[in-house]
Amino acid sequence: MLPYRVGYGEDAHRLQAGLRLVLGGLEIVDAPRGAVAHSDGDAALHTVADALLSGLALGDIGQYFPDTDPAWRQLDSADIVRRCLALVGERGYRPANLAIVITLDQPKLGTRRAEIAGRIAALMQLDASAVGVSFKTSEGLAPDHVQARATVLLERI
Repeated sequence: MLPYRVGYGEDAHRLQAGLRLVLGGLEIVDAPRGAVAHSDGDAALHTVADALLSGLALGDIGQYFPDTDPAWRQLDSADIVRRCLALVGERGYRPANLAIVITLDQPKLGTRRAEIAGRIAALMQLDASAVGVSFKTSEGLAPDHVQARATVLLERI
């Protein structure tokens, strides 16, 4: 077993008026549009889950939580991450560090950085200093979606 593994995840959701927007487990109440999704549409946590799985070549969340299965309808994405963390732990690893980038044109998220990072850190059982959160806009190139990308460093337990 390798002492370290690196995982990468990426997710995007189309935005639509009248839906809620959740990122990193935080509802963005002033968002003009929310994510179109089968679950709660938390692109940030979806990408974290995919990064955890990819670090150990375990596939992606679509394999474990298919959007064709009504059992996963409106699923809290924190539950997805918890289940992926369990899979990683069963294989003798745990997250050591996480970096995530969220792209969203509106609203600006900078004032929410600490809260989003703190929620993700608590979920991942990491110190907040081990979770880097960056925000970008699409510069108007893709204003109708939210996207997130993450890398995670897994260490052998």
